[in-house]
Amino acid sequence: MLIALMPLILLRHKLANTGVRGRASFLLIVYERSGEYRLKNKDLVRTCTGSRKCGCPFKLRVKPVLGGEGWMMKLIYGTHNHETAKSFVGHPYAGRLIKDEKIGVANKTKSMVKQRNILLTLKKHNVNSYTTIKQIYNAKNAYCSSIRGSNSEKQQLVMLLDQDQYIHWHRLKDENVVRDLYKLSLLDIIGVTPTRMTFSAIFAYMEGERLNNVVWALQRFRGLFMKVDALLGVIVTDGDLALINAVKTVFLDATNLLCRFHIDKKVQAKCKTLVGQKMHGIM
Repeated sequence: MLIALMPLILLRHKLANTGVRGRASFLLIVYERSGEYRLKNKDLVRTCTGSRKCGCPFKLRVKPVLGGEGWMMKLIYGTHNHETAKSFVGHPYAGRLIKDEKIGVANKTKSMVKQRNILLTLKKHNVNSYTTIKQIYNAKNAYCSSIRGSNSEKQQLVMLLDQDQYIHWHRLKDENVVRDLYKLSLLDIIGVTPTRMTFSAIFAYMEGERLNNVVWALQRFRGLFMKVDALLGVIVTDGDLALINAVKTVFLDATNLLCRFHIDKKVQAKCKTLVGQKMHGIM
C-alpha cells in the first residue's frame, strides 16, 4: 500500500483482522517518520548516528466499504510535528533501485568500483534519481551476502584463499566455527618497493592485540622467507607496544622505526598540552 502526498510519502501499513463480529478488517497507515527507532543490538552504543523517526502523529484509517465496492478513508490525526520535506532525497521508496540498476551495482562491485563512483554513474544515467550512498552500500551488501550464501565471513575468506591458492594458517581447532571478522583485530603488513610502490605482504585476524597473537602471526610471516640473509632489515610500526615487542622477539636484527604519522600525532598532543598550560598562565 503506497499513498503519496506531495512531498510526503506514507510507506508503513498495517493490516489487522479483528476477528470480532461486526468489525471489519482495516488498514492503519502512518507516516514513515512516525514512532521511534528500535535498536536491534541493545549492547551497541552509537553516538554519531541519527534517525528519520521523530514520532510523527499523522495517521489514516482505511477500511473496505460494505459490499466490497471501494474503500473508506478516515483521517485520525492530520498534522505533522516536523517541517515539510522539500524533496524526495532520503526517502527509501523514492530512491529504491530498479532491477537493471541492481545488476549494474553487482557488476561494478565485482570490478572493485568504489561506492561513490557507482552512485555517480547512476546519477549520470538518471538525473532524476533519488538514490543515496546508503542505498548503494545496502545493494552491495545484499549482493555480497547472496554470493556468500550460508557461509560466515570467516568461512568465505578461507574458501577464497583455498580457491586462489594463497598460503594461510589458522589456530582454530574447528575451521567451521562462526566468528565475526569485524570484531577481531587486524594486523596488516605492507611492503615498499625501491620505486616507492606499496604492496600487501600479509594480513592476520587476531583475537585481541596480545603479544602471543602478534608473535605467532609474525613467525608465520618470517617462515615465508627462503634465506636468513633476506630477512627484513627495517620495520616501521605504529605505537602499539605488543607489535613493537613482537618485532623485537621475531626479527632480532631488524631496525624498528616508529611511523612518521604517529610521531606527528604524539608531538601534536604534547604541544597542545604545553600551549594550553601557557595560555592558562597568561590568563
